[in-house]
Amino acid sequence: MNRSLVLIAPLLALSACATPETRLRTGLMNAGLSSGQSACMADRMVDRLSLIQLRRIASLKNFQKERIRDMSVDRFLHNIRSLEDSEILAVTTRAALSCAILR
Repeated sequence: MNRSLVLIAPLLALSACATPETRLRTGLMNAGLSSGQSACMADRMVDRLSLIQLRRIASLKNFQKERIRDMSVDRFLHNIRSLEDSEILAVTTRAALSCAILR
């Protein structure tokens, strides 16, 4: 027991160090975006949205059931719109377009 505690403690400490940007980037990658697209969008979104808004994006069940690559743009925006937060919609749309143009 004591030995497993010694092994788990550093892992818990590392997970606590994850920044909101890292969490958002990972969430976007888990939803199906490439690592480059996820990093680009997370970089643009993290300073423009509150932690609560970032958590709301991560909580979208549709992104966990359906891969973004398989979604139409209309379906993607519908899922974001379902949060009923105009700021999340605006920031996410701008980030997605900016990153798509840069690539």
